[in-house]
Amino acid sequence: MVLTAVFAVLFYIATAILVIGIAARVRRYAKTPSPLVIPTTPAPTTRAGVTARMAREVILFESLFKGSKWTWLFGWVFHFAMVLVLARHLRYFTEPVWGWVAAIQWLGLYAAFAMALGLAGLWARRLLVDRVRYISSPSDHLMLALLMGIVLSGLAMKYVWHTDVVALKAFMLGIIYIDYKPLPADPALIVHLSLVIALMIVFPFSKLLHAPGVFFSPTRNMRDDPRERRHVTPWAPERS
Repeated sequence: MVLTAVFAVLFYIATAILVIGIAARVRRYAKTPSPLVIPTTPAPTTRAGVTARMAREVILFESLFKGSKWTWLFGWVFHFAMVLVLARHLRYFTEPVWGWVAAIQWLGLYAAFAMALGLAGLWARRLLVDRVRYISSPSDHLMLALLMGIVLSGLAMKYVWHTDVVALKAFMLGIIYIDYKPLPADPALIVHLSLVIALMIVFPFSKLLHAPGVFFSPTRNMRDDPRERRHVTPWAPERS
């Protein structure tokens, strides 16, 4: 029960840090003034065009594709696979399991290997490409190592040291409904959950926060219409 209590408390703390940290960052992004119209050209001139451009950026990584095909390939594979893996994990937090979650379980298994492949490619880029290695900081490698550790420990739970997933689901549901159940003391599971908790804690303070940050990028969310309308920031009259 000590192990169960420790991880239950850690999950509560990590979740609070994750939610509050992301909310604070998003609030800061939203309040940061954009005094100039600086969309990356060619840029749309209508709101519908900006919406379409943002959708292509979020779903297809359009600007990354134009910049580096190999980086785009590994980055897109990793992110798309991660979405599938996260969706697959919803089965541990829902009862009964939603139909579409049950239907994609087999895809989630293959997606885990795709995540590892994508991460390996992105990490190799930071090690082998001179200009990227030069600007890479220890935190960049730490984030990649943390993500890779989560993926590999998750695969180990499936193919090496099998975990009692029924007991694991009971533990996760117990945290949600405050009806605590014992956490299986499997080494791979402990490593996996510890790394997930660490990621939740550091996420709001890391470069991984580009996930919500892309929606606040003026180079992407602005219309290219400086000739049609004057751009005045909300705080401009206060400073004049």
